[in-house]
Amino acid sequence: MPLHFTPAEYAARQAKARAALQAQGLDAILMFAPESHFWMSGYDTFGFAMFQCMVLTARGELHLLTRTPDLRQALYTSTLGPDQIHIWPDIEGARPAEDLAKLLSDLGVAGPIGYESDTVGLTNRTGRALHAAIPGLIDASELIRALRRVKSPAEIEMHRRAAQLSDDALDQAIALAHPGAFEGDILAAMQGAVFKGGGDYAGNEFILGSGPGALLCRYYSGRRHLSANDQLTLEWSGAYARYHAAMMRTLIIGAPSTHHRRMHEAAVEALEACEQAIRPGAPMGDVYDAHARVFDARGLGHARLKACGYAMGAVYNPIWVDFPMFYEGNPLIMQEGQVFFLHMILMDSDAGQAMTLGHSVLVKTDGIERLSRHGLDLLVNG
Repeated sequence: MPLHFTPAEYAARQAKARAALQAQGLDAILMFAPESHFWMSGYDTFGFAMFQCMVLTARGELHLLTRTPDLRQALYTSTLGPDQIHIWPDIEGARPAEDLAKLLSDLGVAGPIGYESDTVGLTNRTGRALHAAIPGLIDASELIRALRRVKSPAEIEMHRRAAQLSDDALDQAIALAHPGAFEGDILAAMQGAVFKGGGDYAGNEFILGSGPGALLCRYYSGRRHLSANDQLTLEWSGAYARYHAAMMRTLIIGAPSTHHRRMHEAAVEALEACEQAIRPGAPMGDVYDAHARVFDARGLGHARLKACGYAMGAVYNPIWVDFPMFYEGNPLIMQEGQVFFLHMILMDSDAGQAMTLGHSVLVKTDGIERLSRHGLDLLVNG
């Protein structure tokens, strides 16, 4: 079985979740987030695109309601046994929310019930059916998410493996990003490095853009060849056992402009300032403030974004962001054992030039550990 952690690790997670349920006075939680399913039991599927719910009771019982295609998926990838997996039928007029209500009744769940609403695993339409079948649900979207934030030693090793794959992908980009190179070849080599290293698809597409597209921080369809003088912005993440360690770089093709060098120097200073601001017990807003101070002092406030990073974890499509983010005023306290992606992004539309710099870090007792082996030098390919 492709379980990535020991039975003791999963048992400890379930015990923590059960204690959190009891502390909040809930008799059960309905988990619709695939991240919760994976963390709780190892269950790994994109079947959350359909109605699917994992139930944990305050007594520690764990059950899954899903469709037939995911029966074997659950048996193969998770700690769940056959008696813990329940199937709703694929027939016209099926009402899986009502099947879920019956399951809860069979389990003797009678008290307050929490559920996860803040997830792509529960659409608005499905949510309406859920509330109709099970009235009085209490939003408990943060219950499992909060437990997932601090990583166990075994999870940290997964992030380290993911960071190695991110580094391997960057090696490929550096080797190929020369005048005349085709963006598709670069993208294929980066993704191939992750797969060859035993990794997974990342939680969203690798972001690659050159020329004017280098000023975008989203994936878009279309490929071009690099010019003799060009800029190539990359944002990507290795993923190992669904755990991520994102990185970001802007490579210069040909001779870098004075403005490119100036932006890169600012990005290095801002990244190092953010690293200094990450301390257990400090609010996440401190990190954003450090980033903004540096860029604003260098006259680059017009080119920066309103966020400078976010948490990493084992996450699913459509995005590898494992909230929360570093934004102005975020009061959430950072904790030892968290993993964050820091991205310093400068998109100067007036100049038509971009510069980005980013990598993932582990929060330790007295600061951070960079998970990437790559340095912060400006990357220039002739």
